[in-house]
Amino acid sequence: MKTVKRLVYSALLLALALVLPFLTGQIPQVGSALCPMHIPVLLCGFVCGAPWGMAVGLIAPIMRSLLFQMPPMWPTAFAMAFELAAYGFATGMLYKFLPKKNVMIYVNLVLSMLIGRVVWGLVRFAIAGLGGSEFSIALFVAGAFTQAIPGIILHIVLIPILVMALKKGKILLND
Repeated sequence: MKTVKRLVYSALLLALALVLPFLTGQIPQVGSALCPMHIPVLLCGFVCGAPWGMAVGLIAPIMRSLLFQMPPMWPTAFAMAFELAAYGFATGMLYKFLPKKNVMIYVNLVLSMLIGRVVWGLVRFAIAGLGGSEFSIALFVAGAFTQAIPGIILHIVLIPILVMALKKGKILLND
């Protein structure tokens, strides 16, 4: 029964990852800053567990690129797929093993966002090496942190509130 629920919740969160960027789609800079696709993927790790979060994270940017041509497949959606897969996996794995105190949701989230951003940076560095271009530490910091500050703040405020509400409603399947 839990597997069916995980499948349903994952499908719903994947659908949310596909449609949430439409809220900011008219202004690409706002979408890049708020990172709306990250929200359902982070939640999926908490709700369904690491493998499901990783799968949704890997699929969402590629599927969105194929369906709507946004984000562009190369290199953006490709690198995002690894980043979001890392987010989904990390939130699920950390939630399973960290103490179930509410403060640990914040610890989990911050660690997961750091892991995902490092994965994104490594993938972008590899892509740059393959293409003969440069991806410096300054570009990594700008892309992973500086430009994403509004999204980081949004995620730190929103995700724990949602996870605590889902936990209270006994929706989390990753316990």
